[in-house]
Amino acid sequence: MSGAAGRSGTSPEAGELKALQAALRAEHAAVYGYGVVGGRIADERKDEARAAYDAHRARRDELARAVRNLGGRPVAADAAYGLPFSVTDTVSAVRLAVELEERVAGVYSDLVRASGGARRRTAAEALREAAVRSVRWRGGSVAFPGLAERAAAAPTSSSVAATPQT
Repeated sequence: MSGAAGRSGTSPEAGELKALQAALRAEHAAVYGYGVVGGRIADERKDEARAAYDAHRARRDELARAVRNLGGRPVAADAAYGLPFSVTDTVSAVRLAVELEERVAGVYSDLVRASGGARRRTAAEALREAAVRSVRWRGGSVAFPGLAERAAAAPTSSSVAATPQT
């Protein structure tokens, strides 16, 4: 058999494909989330929100190509996503932008672990970019963005990526 259907669930390629799909899901959610951010952010930060939106769209498209190159079928975006909290003003829009970047950093951290070579470098670059955007939005940094250990200590909320609206 060829393609993703013929691969063992334990092969390195299967793990890489799974991590690519998770990153793609996160990018779909980030693109959606930045649409919300852009609608509530103050004028002086609209360019920053637009740049982040464009960056996530580009990463999303790159990930879809990578999934196809491994013989997989890229996951589609949901029609809508549940937000982890109400976004009603600039303060909550900035908070959502930070949340989006932290979640994206987490899945890219997983992709770094699951891949090698050029794809690993690309995933590390995407992780770095998400961490930098998070710092800019937040106005401060965290020690190791994207690490599961840090996320496990954080309070839980409904996931932007995991809560589609129907």
